[in-house]
Amino acid sequence: MSDESVIRVMIVDDHALVRSGLEAFLMVQKDLKLVAQARNGQQAVTLCAEAQPDVVLMDLLMPGLSGIETIRQIKQQFPQIQCIALTSYKDEDLVQGAFKVGAIGYLLKDVSSEDLAIAIRSAKV
Repeated sequence: MSDESVIRVMIVDDHALVRSGLEAFLMVQKDLKLVAQARNGQQAVTLCAEAQPDVVLMDLLMPGLSGIETIRQIKQQFPQIQCIALTSYKDEDLVQGAFKVGAIGYLLKDVSSEDLAIAIRSAKV
């Protein structure tokens, strides 16, 4: 598979177990490559400059910089990076807030691996 067809993914979540699970999922996908993991929003913005992901899977509720504010900063500094909100909460304000700042998708953490893969692949069009 050529480097051009591989989608570079960054995971942002304050829970190590969630990051580990998403990492394991990405490892078995031939066309998805984990390029960075961040445990908070500040780290995510910094890592975007270094890792240049195509897609960021973003937890919305984190201590410090929220996922919504992190998406806003990423989209301002790196408009080519696509952000997908990935959260445990079905809160309309969170959904709308994520979309207002530039998220292209919103998934609950109980999403199937198949649907997650489809969302990531759809983000890089």
